[in-house]
Amino acid sequence: MNAIETLYTLLLENKLWETETIFKRNTYLITEGSLDSTVFFIVEGSVRVFTIDTEEENTIRFGYKNSFVTAIDSFFTDKPTQFYIQALKKCTVRTISKKSLLHFIESDLTHLKLWNTILGQLILQQMERERDLLMASPVDRYKSVLKRSPQVFQEIPDKYIASYLRMTAETLSRIKKS
Repeated sequence: MNAIETLYTLLLENKLWETETIFKRNTYLITEGSLDSTVFFIVEGSVRVFTIDTEEENTIRFGYKNSFVTAIDSFFTDKPTQFYIQALKKCTVRTISKKSLLHFIESDLTHLKLWNTILGQLILQQMERERDLLMASPVDRYKSVLKRSPQVFQEIPDKYIASYLRMTAETLSRIKKS
């Protein structure tokens, strides 16, 4: 069991999940400007995290079955988020408040070590993402994400993958065909 599954199971065993909600396709879990540090665990479905910059949507992250997602900026700063989190298909999520989660994590050194492992993994994922974006070639960006996260190409519509890879949907289509 990986660190995320372990934390999920511990929260389940301790009956700390506060709600289970089903979001229809294209429904927003979080919108820009909201002050929301709810942590979501995706039981089924997939979501994207994105920003809007001068009318263009920029996908920065995906979440799918057995992953946590939150408005990370709001979670850590207690300020309104700059992100949107949107269900890409029907999603079942469990939620826990930041306060409850942090109380649980801080209650035991083992929980804190587990949380630090998850944060470390998140930082490494973000560094990989940054490296991918610095690659000059769209083909190299595509290959890197395909190697690292093949599930993205099974779970996520191409137009959002293209946004994530900072290319047009047409370019992504050409790359996939070659």
